[in-house]
Amino acid sequence: MRILIVDTFYPAFLGDHYGRSPGLASRPYAEQWRALMGTFFGTADSYSYHLRPLGHEAHEVVANCSPLQQAWAAENAFRPGRRRPHEEIVLAQARDFSPDLVYVQDLHYLGRRALRALREVGGRLVGQIASAPPPAGKLRLFDLILTSFPHYVDRFRRLGLRSELFRIGFDERVLTLLDEEEAPSGIEGAVFVGALNRRRHRSGNSVLEQAARRAPIDFWGYGARGWPADSPVRRRYHGEAWGLDMYHVLRAGRIAVNRHIREAGGYANNMRLYEATGVGTMLVTDAKANLADLFEPGREIVTYRSADELADVVNHYVTSDDERREIAHAGQRRTLREHTYGQRMKELVSILEATA
Repeated sequence: MRILIVDTFYPAFLGDHYGRSPGLASRPYAEQWRALMGTFFGTADSYSYHLRPLGHEAHEVVANCSPLQQAWAAENAFRPGRRRPHEEIVLAQARDFSPDLVYVQDLHYLGRRALRALREVGGRLVGQIASAPPPAGKLRLFDLILTSFPHYVDRFRRLGLRSELFRIGFDERVLTLLDEEEAPSGIEGAVFVGALNRRRHRSGNSVLEQAARRAPIDFWGYGARGWPADSPVRRRYHGEAWGLDMYHVLRAGRIAVNRHIREAGGYANNMRLYEATGVGTMLVTDAKANLADLFEPGREIVTYRSADELADVVNHYVTSDDERREIAHAGQRRTLREHTYGQRMKELVSILEATA
């Protein structure tokens, strides 16, 4: 199969990435693409890299990365119109790549007209989502929708859509790129890296703040401005951490704290589950119904059900070095055995072939 993967990256990350590399925006498409994938932000090129040994060609298009997309257009003598140039460039890339399938990672970014056109070019349109979905009319443009939310599978099927469970994973290439000298120093407790928006993730982040009043938890991420000055989230906030910087923070912490977004409901599914365990840090995550399908609580990870329980767990394991390391090592072994993108791409190919 030839698979064109259409993705988007957080604008804040893109701004940080290009801001760190003056002149990168004027470099050739291939050089910009490689630099972007080399950050290991999101899923980066984990799909195409691990699909290749399975005999499939794939390429990730970052549809909202203007310098990258403009470089492609210039090199291919393509002049998009003024109305929706970002969509026109993606369609031109699809026609150039001639995919058997177009795989959309962000179901919100492209309009319905562009999605219909991509389906015509690729013959088959597959979407992946683990957030609030777009309207049903837009979902029906897809031949198949994959999701790491178990409850979304049934929800989509009740709408008459084809849907399958497809979990997130960890790219073990990250382990060869982590440098002790680049890791933040002075972390003596737990770390949390993620969205710190006080309103958008009110419930989960409120639990983190309450726990941090009693336990050593340091914070990295975006959206921290809304917290009052006396909040431990604000006082122990160290800035944004994207891609490899995030992995450095996770590995430097004695404990990595996780919480799920509201849309996850009662199910565990997010990327931090695998990112934290993958780099060998003990994971403490909110208890979910399906968690035992992924890790063994108490042996490979630790769970909590309230702010007080989270604080107690962090305070206990911060000083219980041997016990903490044993759980961290067991969690990493599980992730490297069952939850890598090498394994996930085998699962993806099986799903795509079975639903063709």
